[in-house]
Amino acid sequence: MPFRAACIQFCAGRHVDANVVTVSRLIGEAAEGGADLIMTPEMTGLIESSGRVLLANTFEEADDKALPAFRSLAARLGKWILIGSLAIRVGEDRLANRSFLLAPDGSIAARFDKIPMFDVSLEGGESYRESNRYEAGTQAVVADLPWGRLGMTVCYDVRFPGLYRALARAGADFITVPSAFTVPTGKAHWHVLLRARAIENGCYVFAPAHHGEHESGRKTYGHSLIVDPWGEVIAEAPDGEGVIFADIDAERVKNARNRIPALMHDREFSIVHAPAATHDRKLAS
Repeated sequence: MPFRAACIQFCAGRHVDANVVTVSRLIGEAAEGGADLIMTPEMTGLIESSGRVLLANTFEEADDKALPAFRSLAARLGKWILIGSLAIRVGEDRLANRSFLLAPDGSIAARFDKIPMFDVSLEGGESYRESNRYEAGTQAVVADLPWGRLGMTVCYDVRFPGLYRALARAGADFITVPSAFTVPTGKAHWHVLLRARAIENGCYVFAPAHHGEHESGRKTYGHSLIVDPWGEVIAEAPDGEGVIFADIDAERVKNARNRIPALMHDREFSIVHAPAATHDRKLAS
């Protein structure tokens, strides 16, 4: 059964309440545009570089400030909503980067905690150490939607194809990649990584993303994408705030996997380190 997907693009600031207002307005626009599944970027609640300020504005899931507003909105609109992720307190000074799938009645249908941590130093002095504050997730997650099965990931996960293969083998027809990609890595890798994950697994990829310069000083790449199972970009956001739409047909997943049945051809294997041949060493001498 076809459905309409929407990806929201915006620039989260430091204030949760203001971000909730912005995202709720954009979710409303997506609903008015006929979207059945609406998705927001990673760190929808806030983006903050100061660990002290971040911890002061984050809470355990039961006390989170943003989640109840989004759950109420899902119920009022009667839509499936993926909140790309929120920073959720899981210890005294530890957080989870947690994605939430909300059902049309406002209940939480699924949760996923981002698995690999983005610890890197980039050219130009940019440095990120997610592991300083965040706990890595340990479980891949799939959830059933009315139109097929959804696999959940977050941002940096996209660089680990084994996770996407596992989701596809678990029956995922669609995979979400809510993100806050940096500008340098976005320009270099965003499109090719998302298209590759779609092509390898014959599935749709939905990637709502942040764009712009955040109050914390971070700059994100944007270019929210919807990619079909053949690797074609069928919707892409321009710079700035907005919503992109695409009509999704799960039959195209079946068709792509029949044309390139790579999922059926996976095999277990071992790696052998072959020593240099004696003949080759003699030639070199």
